[in-house]
Amino acid sequence: MEGRIVKSTGSWYKVLTDQGIINSRLRGKYRLKGSKSTNPLAVGDYVIIDPEDTEEGSAVIKELKERKNYIIRQSPKHKYKHHIIATNLDQAILMVTLSSPRTSVGFIDRFLVACESFRIPAILLFNKSDLLDEDNLELFEAMSHLYSELGYPCILMSAHDDEDISPLYAILEDKTTLMAGHSGVGKSTLLNRLIPEADQKTAEISDFADKGVHTTTFAEMFFVDGKTSIIDTPGIKELGLVDMDEVELSDYFPEMREVRQDCKFNNCTHINEPGCAVKAAIESGEISESRYFSYLSILEDEDNRR
Repeated sequence: MEGRIVKSTGSWYKVLTDQGIINSRLRGKYRLKGSKSTNPLAVGDYVIIDPEDTEEGSAVIKELKERKNYIIRQSPKHKYKHHIIATNLDQAILMVTLSSPRTSVGFIDRFLVACESFRIPAILLFNKSDLLDEDNLELFEAMSHLYSELGYPCILMSAHDDEDISPLYAILEDKTTLMAGHSGVGKSTLLNRLIPEADQKTAEISDFADKGVHTTTFAEMFFVDGKTSIIDTPGIKELGLVDMDEVELSDYFPEMREVRQDCKFNNCTHINEPGCAVKAAIESGEISESRYFSYLSILEDEDNRR
């Protein structure tokens, strides 16, 4: 029987099949060949299960179907391994806030690089528009101009406003969408508005460092309708990137990808090499300095690049 994993709690998986959701587990130690992943299966995976191998009401996962794509983060426990966040995605939405708490440009760029590396279309959703003062509205306009020009749609909204939420249904329709962001940006609030039966817990922003309180423990897939699903993820504090080669990293920055072929050297890292087209584009203002600083930050993070 084929099904799709809609929730993972570590040792057990909820698998959605034509006969409903079946609690399933892996028999023994299952590892992907040559994988550096700490979790062999993730939400979004299509699997083959055998309901007859175990006690009534549960099943054994026999096979993992080939993945269309996946998105990963550095494992919080093993710095040289990664954790698969979700698989088989049509798009990813990063929820961003410019106030209470503020999402850093560096975090946004790391998320976009992760999406680019697995060819997953990304959308930036700027939440809490009702809390923005004049300075923050100007900041949004600047960021929206930057990222929209790079091909990333930017949406300003409030998760508490029905008029803001309505257009999202068309964006989500007939797609599997990853919803990510720091804790406290309003993911659970938005999910509850889009899918009331999701019943996700929400919490206030903590006083310490203006950080959100983690309310989502495990990644889980929720359905707007039969063909439209959202994968909600635990609030991500840091997005460590893994398996990033220093030469290919600039390929995941669209604006650098367009000009890097004009560099004098094929293995140019766009730091001190002569005849660097990327550095020339930065000096002329064609490439944003903030994006270049994000590039350097990722490049210098040796642990993550391994």
